[in-house]
Amino acid sequence: MPKAAYWIQRSKRHLLLATVAVAIAALAYAATPPPDVRHRLSMATAYGALAFLAVSLWLGPWNVLRRRPNPISFDLRRDVGIWAGIIAIVHTAIGLTVHLRGRMWMYFFKAIHPLKLQNSQFGFANFTGLAAALFFLMLLAISNDLSLRTLGTLRWKSLQRWTYAAFALTVAHGIAYQLIEKRQLPWVFIFTALMIAVAAIQILGFLRAQRRMNHSQGD
Repeated sequence: MPKAAYWIQRSKRHLLLATVAVAIAALAYAATPPPDVRHRLSMATAYGALAFLAVSLWLGPWNVLRRRPNPISFDLRRDVGIWAGIIAIVHTAIGLTVHLRGRMWMYFFKAIHPLKLQNSQFGFANFTGLAAALFFLMLLAISNDLSLRTLGTLRWKSLQRWTYAAFALTVAHGIAYQLIEKRQLPWVFIFTALMIAVAAIQILGFLRAQRRMNHSQGD
């Protein structure tokens, strides 16, 4: 494909993904009871990021299950992952202003003098969320062809696999906040369904890949 046509195609995909992201966020915002705008924006970006993360983790195993090529990196998964990371970072920035306005440090510390960690369920939720956000920042930084060429396939893939750590931390963060905020059942159902769907297809994809590898070794 000519370079100009390639970038036009990528731009169109990003425009479509941005539209989907706004639509998901708008639905989540509308479904969150008023009047707290920051809380509604936090929920909107949380579930938007969660949906995009789930899709990005679906695409590889889905290729494996359909016996399609599953390269180390392909544009659709990369682009969906980019939007998952962007929305997750926006969620982190908004989320840190929701509960303790003007006292952001209290998300992580009970006291400054002397320094005392926020070693509660609230603190656990925030530390896991912060760790996930840092992983998303790293993944965003390597989501380009230059990083792939510079790092080499093996090193790049070893970094890209930290997506699973980001997912695990996101699950822990999400579960903690479901409990802290006593979320209503529809939110709990959506969160649980997405997590189970990702876990299920990852396991199925892994088993199919292992079976294929065993067959090739047997041949």
